[in-house]
Amino acid sequence: MDVDKATKSPTVFEIAKAIDKVQGVEAANITVSGIDMETVGMDITVEGTKLDYEKLIAAIESTGAVVHSVDELVIGTRIIDYVKRKR
Repeated sequence: MDVDKATKSPTVFEIAKAIDKVQGVEAANITVSGIDMETVGMDITVEGTKLDYEKLIAAIESTGAVVHSVDELVIGTRIIDYVKRKR
């Protein structure tokens, strides 16, 4: 997910704690992808079973962060690696 937060608050730790409380979350990775004067951009990857998308988004946004988009979604019993197309 592409997520932005204000520079000062919430902290990345607060966002991580909110994600961890969502039922079905087994792992999460938060990577800061950019920082400017007012915002911090993050790429958040969440893994788990029977994840509730609405509850996940609500948990993140309850901290004051904003979810801009879901950039990748993998479902099924195995993982399919993304392969960039060559043109």
